[in-house]
Amino acid sequence: MAQALLQEHQGQLLLCAASMGGMVAMEAARQAPERILGLALLGTNARPETEAHRRQRENAIQMFKDGRVAEFVRASSAMAFSREQACNKALAARYRELVLRADTTQWVRQNQALMERPDARLHLRQTRCPTLVLCGADDLMTPPELSREIAALVPAAELHLLPRCGHMLTLEQPAAVNRLLLDWLDRLLPTPTSQTPYRT
Repeated sequence: MAQALLQEHQGQLLLCAASMGGMVAMEAARQAPERILGLALLGTNARPETEAHRRQRENAIQMFKDGRVAEFVRASSAMAFSREQACNKALAARYRELVLRADTTQWVRQNQALMERPDARLHLRQTRCPTLVLCGADDLMTPPELSREIAALVPAAELHLLPRCGHMLTLEQPAAVNRLLLDWLDRLLPTPTSQTPYRT
């Protein structure tokens, strides 16, 4: 996935990615550090798969193959948001819409990739680009200690924990996430123009 990203988008890159996307972004930074202008890592995890999570993903893959996607959505939705928003029907509907946008084959392949992901902690200390780490303080899927670990490994990384926010931080607190991202971008690229040679 990281190779495909780097091949599809030429030149320098500014990567902002959440959850699994953050894992891909960290791997892209390992493969081509000279091309990465900055990393914004949202609710992600640098560790390799644990045996417990591997079993959970294997169960999820079987659910997808059995056509039990709706059951998976109900189960995972309870973990996707903070406890304060666990009963928010609008957020649950938006989450369900996002999950169902991908077909069974995509979900199976993504979970297989997650199970085989490398240990990004081994190379994070070599990261030299500006790095922003965001996480919901109530994230149940990728708890805050995982973001603290990333921020501690990456030199001069900036860490923010959003209070009363779970894993789907861009859905639960989009205004707060956008404000932090825009402030970081303003400091990273203080005078952007239409000719700025980067892609997001």
